[in-house]
Amino acid sequence: MVAMLARAGVTATAGKGLSRPTGRRQRNGIVVAAVTRTGTGVPQEGALERPAWSGETPLSRLVGALIAFKPLYSLLKLASREVIIRTAEKSNIPWREMTKEVLESDVYEVFERIQDPNLVYPDYYLNPFHAYDEGNLSWLAAAEAEPATMSIAKRAIPDATSIEEANQIVRGNWLNVIEEHHVKYSGNCQVNDILDIGCSVGVSTRYLAEKFPSAQAVGLDLSPYFLAVAAQKEEKLLRPNPIRWVHANGEATGLPSDSFDLVSLAYVCHECPARAITGLVKEAFRVLRPGGTIALTDNSPKSKVLQELSPVLFTLMKSTEPFLDEYYMLDLEETMRKVGFVNVCSILTDPRHRTVTATVPY
Repeated sequence: MVAMLARAGVTATAGKGLSRPTGRRQRNGIVVAAVTRTGTGVPQEGALERPAWSGETPLSRLVGALIAFKPLYSLLKLASREVIIRTAEKSNIPWREMTKEVLESDVYEVFERIQDPNLVYPDYYLNPFHAYDEGNLSWLAAAEAEPATMSIAKRAIPDATSIEEANQIVRGNWLNVIEEHHVKYSGNCQVNDILDIGCSVGVSTRYLAEKFPSAQAVGLDLSPYFLAVAAQKEEKLLRPNPIRWVHANGEATGLPSDSFDLVSLAYVCHECPARAITGLVKEAFRVLRPGGTIALTDNSPKSKVLQELSPVLFTLMKSTEPFLDEYYMLDLEETMRKVGFVNVCSILTDPRHRTVTATVPY
């Protein structure tokens, strides 16, 4: 399989030796690793608009055909899961320990309080996803969500000396871009109400709540399993202004119009078909107040790192991300403009991810 992909014209660059950064500096407000011999850690765009392994390219179709072959798909799914867990634990992320802690807790009682039994799930959400046959509607997916999220930061900043440092850079850059955009374009509106759509187990929601401590934060997700884990953790934090958790569809939240100053979607869009991404952006526009800010952070199609992934890595990734091609083919910035957003800005906030911000006009 790897040989077939290599013959399709892919240069394998993953796995090169990485040198340690000697310090941190800022570039356009983005904290990056100091330049090393390999340049690792500095956000760079590749030569293409999107990876050659995505969209309708011959390489993408070849990978898609391989994944569509069910016996091979099953092997790829297992291999992808093993690679993710092994890589995380090599980075000192206690994946199995964290998972066990959730599964052996009283989270099941929280589930009964938070689930909306009448919620109708969109068809795309019922597909196998992230190597889970039940997708995000399972306890194992919910229990493993936080260590998986920690892995995102470490993959983005491989030179980081710890998970904590990687998170400080990835999350810090994201939050700084949000704050700077809002200050510049909101017309002096304060961030009093925050909605985190697709909040998963609440990692991004908690970061937002800490960045804007006087605001009321709401975490919303389609998975009651994820929300139960988020709510259980929040109860233990004893926050003065607790986060509110809502089990709902981000395309039709049921929340009042003009009721939020900031809407965030963190690592959500690449998990959705194009029609759902458009629906999420439209709903964000509806619930935001004039001067409000939307912020979407996710994989960057222009990321040099992602464009140069090895055949093995991008095949494993695509095997567990069924809508990745649609995400990379969608012009997200233009979609936001068509919905009505203005001041659309996109910036690489780490070597793998972009943050796209925009404003609801007055």
